[in-house]
Amino acid sequence: MDKRMIYPGGRRYNAYVDYLRQKYGSRLQKVVIDAGFTCPNRDGSVGRGGCTFCDNAAFHPAYSSAAKDILTQIDEGLEFHRGRYRNANAYLAYFQAYSNTYGSLEKLKRDYLRALEHPSVVGIVIGTRPDCVDGEKLDFIAELAQGKILEGWHREIVPDKRIEGQAEGARSISSPVVIVEYGIESCYDETLRRVNRGHDFACARKAVQMTAERGIECGGHFMLGLPGESREMMLGECEAINSLPLTSVKFHQLQIVRGTKMQKEFEEHPEEFCRFTLDEYLDFFTSMLERLRPQISIERFAGEIPPRFVTGTPWGLVRNAELVRMLEARLESLDTWQGRRLRIPETQKE
Repeated sequence: MDKRMIYPGGRRYNAYVDYLRQKYGSRLQKVVIDAGFTCPNRDGSVGRGGCTFCDNAAFHPAYSSAAKDILTQIDEGLEFHRGRYRNANAYLAYFQAYSNTYGSLEKLKRDYLRALEHPSVVGIVIGTRPDCVDGEKLDFIAELAQGKILEGWHREIVPDKRIEGQAEGARSISSPVVIVEYGIESCYDETLRRVNRGHDFACARKAVQMTAERGIECGGHFMLGLPGESREMMLGECEAINSLPLTSVKFHQLQIVRGTKMQKEFEEHPEEFCRFTLDEYLDFFTSMLERLRPQISIERFAGEIPPRFVTGTPWGLVRNAELVRMLEARLESLDTWQGRRLRIPETQKE
């Protein structure tokens, strides 16, 4: 293996958890928040019924409920995570449910600042849609990330002792960690129309560019296996993803959630869906990694949904930690790594 392509943590791909450890000195664990937002393709602004694959209850934990105050949700989330992630020393409030910029600027300010009041929270992650941002909202988010909003705010992050060369003392940060995460789902407009997404890929590109231009860290979420997309089409998305100024990406394999429009579509036209066994998915995602530029960190390459929400669990009850180990073993056995198959323009070749 080319030693220049060994990523932080000694991995063969740029893992987001290692990116955060390297940048902030410790693991930063997300705590999910439901702040009572909705989506424009649910309330009639763009459409009704939401995306055909979506049941939001399947994607966030029980402690996260809009009926509870934001600080209460954080407290309960910390209690939940302390049993699972004992290495986490600091937390990010993850505004996950629905579209968390789809509201007035006053509501955004109130909710984001409320989360940052919690003494264990060092930043926020804002999950939203590309068609739910504008210059005014992004300007506020940028000022928040630059430390211009919260006068006197600071947090200490206890260093992760597993990182070589980390200082002994805690690291003090004077401005919160702020990340915007866009649900993009597919780079193909035909797919986006079919799943009732309510925006096209040009909208996603514009939102990501506006966010990056303001110096805000930006993530993108993509689903693999949406109806009408072949494996070749999904691999072809890598070029479009590489062209976006994204800090990180999440990939989820499509899971058919009970009661959704997509369940009915799958039952009526299963031939329209590209389905993967676990081994096939590991091989396929390895091929995707080889085509993704090294600077993009991979936050997740597969998703978990509680079995009660899905029509089947063809992979069994394999947890994400085990999937990561399996992917790393696959990369090792093939002696490959993220970015290996990137095309180098003729002007850049030696």
